[in-house]
Amino acid sequence: MIFRNFKQSDYDSVIDLWKRAGIILSRSDTIQGLEKKLDRDPELFFVAEEEGRIIGVVMGCYDGRRGWINHLAVDPEYQGRCIGQEIIQELEKRFRKLGCEKVNLLIEMHNSSVQGFYEKMGFKKDELIFMEKWL
Repeated sequence: MIFRNFKQSDYDSVIDLWKRAGIILSRSDTIQGLEKKLDRDPELFFVAEEEGRIIGVVMGCYDGRRGWINHLAVDPEYQGRCIGQEIIQELEKRFRKLGCEKVNLLIEMHNSSVQGFYEKMGFKKDELIFMEKWL
C-alpha cells in the first residue's frame, strides 16, 4: 500500500468509495469543491492505493491553528486490516510537518459506530454544540 496525494482523475473512484463506505456527501463534494480544497493544502488530501486501486482516502485540512479530519474512509472490502489507522498516522505525520499541534474531527450521528475506532487512535469526545451555515 502506498499513500499519494489526491488528483482530479481520482474523483470518480473516491466518490464511489465514500458512498460505499457510508459517507454522506454534501454540495461541497463536487469536483469544483474538491478543486478548491486542493488549492489550499493538497498534501493533506490523499489516497491509500494498493495495486493501482484506491482503497482508502482522507481529506485533512489545516487552518494554521487546528487540523481537521474529513471524509476518512476505507473501502468496505479492506476494512479490518488497520488501513484506517495507517491513514491517520500518515495524516498526523503530515500535520506535524506543518506545525499542527491539535487535530479535530466530527462524527455524523448515522456513523457513530466509528467512535470506538477514533478512541483507539487517541481521540477523546468533547461536548460541543456544532452549528453550520451554508453560504
